[in-house]
Amino acid sequence: MEETGSEKKQQQKAYEQYVKEVTPTHNLWLQMLKAFIVGGIICCIGQGILNYADSLGLDKQTAGSWCSLLLVLASVVLTGFGIYPKIVKWGGAGALVPITGFANSVAAPAIEYKAEGQVFGIGCKIFTIAGPVILYGIFSSWVLGVIYWAGKMLGFF
Repeated sequence: MEETGSEKKQQQKAYEQYVKEVTPTHNLWLQMLKAFIVGGIICCIGQGILNYADSLGLDKQTAGSWCSLLLVLASVVLTGFGIYPKIVKWGGAGALVPITGFANSVAAPAIEYKAEGQVFGIGCKIFTIAGPVILYGIFSSWVLGVIYWAGKMLGFF
């Protein structure tokens, strides 16, 4: 029993209607506002840490190190308690782009795969998200370093 052309068209229209119904719609401006708010809050927390470290008399480099350390720690702890994924879901890139998002991308797989053991769970899966970022970050730094070195040798820089 073969389908006629009109039956195929009717099925195609029904499928297209189904896709429209199940496809989520996004408000770009609202997403950008949420990302701005979340990213801004994270940055304000970081600035607060820097200001506090400065009031303790720490130099800028040490204060920056403490700020990074505390933000990463907070992100990992919040990831462990399942709070940071909710922040990411609401704030999107505002929570994923800062250093806290990178810490979350390392901690989340470690937590998820801990049941599979230290080696095949955590050891194999911990960098599934962060690994490409690290790889291409190091590679692009190397490429730019070679370009800079060659430019220095040729007198361009």
